[in-house]
Amino acid sequence: MEKSKSAAEKLAERKARLLDLHKKRQEARTDNHQEVVAEDARKKLPNNWEARKRQAEWLLADDKARAEAQAAGKDYERLKLLEVSAVDADRIERKKKRKDNPDLGFSTYEAQTARQYSRLVKNMPARDMNKYEKQKAELGNSFYGGPNTSLHSRTKDTPGAINNMVKDLEQQIERRKKYSRRRIYNDDADVDFINERNSKFNKKLDRFYSEHTAEIKQNLERGTAI
Repeated sequence: MEKSKSAAEKLAERKARLLDLHKKRQEARTDNHQEVVAEDARKKLPNNWEARKRQAEWLLADDKARAEAQAAGKDYERLKLLEVSAVDADRIERKKKRKDNPDLGFSTYEAQTARQYSRLVKNMPARDMNKYEKQKAELGNSFYGGPNTSLHSRTKDTPGAINNMVKDLEQQIERRKKYSRRRIYNDDADVDFINERNSKFNKKLDRFYSEHTAEIKQNLERGTAI
């Protein structure tokens, strides 16, 4: 009788474990399904969704802190500056300078042309519609140009326009002087490379190891190295 009871208890325990495993499997299926749905929803969001979410949260926190500072009669901008470190303040200042002067020098000819075009368009004076209509009436069909159109002696630039052009050219010359130029190759320097890539690699090695290998290099050149 004791043995049959023990067998029944074992069977009950196995059934309980099986039921528990079945329950855990169902929970895992539910969690997995929820993760799949959430991942699918994330894929449908814009690429910059996380950045926009962080920005929105920061704006809400900033507005809340500003309102609390105003309610307490404190200057919020001053409080913000007290929490900024010197390193972050310097980084913010450099970023502002780059934004004020986006022309960081030559990168490509296309970028240089685009910058110059944007600058020239920005510096153009306001459109004078009266002058536009007058010139249109004087030139007739030649106003729109064409393969056989000649405007020589029919138009005349104003002294102000000429002065602006001269001023702009002088500013371009001054800016060009500040740009770094490609270093000219020194014909008297020792040739220890076989191509441009090898030359750059040797210069990099020389910057880090020249003080340690100077004597070995001199011995090799003199032929006294062991």
